[in-house]
Amino acid sequence: MAAPETQGAAARGEEDCKSNHSESGSVSYEDSKDCILEPLSLPESPGGTTALEGSPSVPCIFCEEHFPMDEQDKLLKHMIIEHKMVIADVKLVADFQRYILYWRKRFTEQPVTDFCSVIRINSTAPLEEQDNYFLLCDVLPEDRVLREELQKQRLKEILEQQQQERNDNNFHGICMFCNEEFFGNRSVLLNHMAREHAFNIGLPDNIVNCNEFLCTLQKKLDNLQCLYCEKTFRDKNTLKDHMRKKQHRRINPKNREYDRFYVINYLELGKSWEEVQLEDDRELLDHQEDDWSDWEERPDSAVCLFCEKQAETIEKLCVHMEEAHDFDLLKIKSELGLNFYQQVKLVNFIRRQIHQCRCYSCHVKFKSKAELRTHMEETKHTSLLPERKIWDQPEYYFPTYENDILLCTLSDSESDLTAQEQNGNITIISEDTSKLHALKQTSILNQLLLHEGLKN
Repeated sequence: MAAPETQGAAARGEEDCKSNHSESGSVSYEDSKDCILEPLSLPESPGGTTALEGSPSVPCIFCEEHFPMDEQDKLLKHMIIEHKMVIADVKLVADFQRYILYWRKRFTEQPVTDFCSVIRINSTAPLEEQDNYFLLCDVLPEDRVLREELQKQRLKEILEQQQQERNDNNFHGICMFCNEEFFGNRSVLLNHMAREHAFNIGLPDNIVNCNEFLCTLQKKLDNLQCLYCEKTFRDKNTLKDHMRKKQHRRINPKNREYDRFYVINYLELGKSWEEVQLEDDRELLDHQEDDWSDWEERPDSAVCLFCEKQAETIEKLCVHMEEAHDFDLLKIKSELGLNFYQQVKLVNFIRRQIHQCRCYSCHVKFKSKAELRTHMEETKHTSLLPERKIWDQPEYYFPTYENDILLCTLSDSESDLTAQEQNGNITIISEDTSKLHALKQTSILNQLLLHEGLKN
């Protein structure tokens, strides 16, 4: 009905332009831009649903009531109360708005009973107290096909969006942990957070709507909320300490709010990433008798304390650090008599100082790791460790990098016992009290008592 009125308005606009032209003899450039020189019409489609698609609200299937997109439950409640209509498995509908618009059109063409199962309630009550409800579900072939088509369409849109983000080199983002800015492709920021802060939300190619995802996470941190356990803390420093000590630098996998940011959740109708992975595991079990003799496992590599060099064994890595950076870890361990846990604290201390671009010898801070490395090599500060009390602290029991393979390859040799004895930290192992009779016969306490008795 709007098209004839629009055409009339267009015609009147043309007449106004002509009259203005005849009166003034010419039309200014600004006036000519506002002139409508041809009839206009609104976009149409069978059933007239296209004009409603993409709007911020969803109409009722039966009446003219509209509800905001984010108030879907109110619309469903309205249809149950006012129109006795129930839609089954709404969470499996990929595009709720298009689904409603489709059935809104179909119900104008045929009776509701042609599509819906009729459920009678109070069937044993008098006729006037009985009531009929209509159930719309995917048992109906047309509804099943519609749901599958909406799923395919959504998957297509998600894959197109993902491809666009993968190719986008105009990304700009700020690290949530160190406030460093990144430009180019989104993978630069995501890889930085995984490598430098042990915060891994997945491979960049598996993520979609990345900007919205990062904004969601940043809001939680701004609200002083842990991303994993989702507890709220009193200040930012307390939150940072909690996430570091509890190793909570990851997102909560049970929070369904994050599902929409992973492509795997769009692959199959009504299946989450957990269900898809379970199916993959079952397939592996089904093929467990396959020949895997040709599989060569890739060994884990430890990373140098000062650069990006990696080595498969600690011996090779120590040789590299000694030759390239004049840092002899084995010699330091021997001279200082370090046991395993002291080595761990020393490595974590150095990792943290290098990560913060600070020389651990003279405490000067630099703008980049490259500048720090040049300084430490020129001044021979790599081999000048600070006093033991600075790095031999409980806080350095916690790894600076969660995936630090070097910590797993540190030597726990017999010299550790010597070091413990030098420091007076001798480990005492309690006796087994489960067999008291045998314990009384063999306990070292008996020997001590006997020795004291002989002396007296």
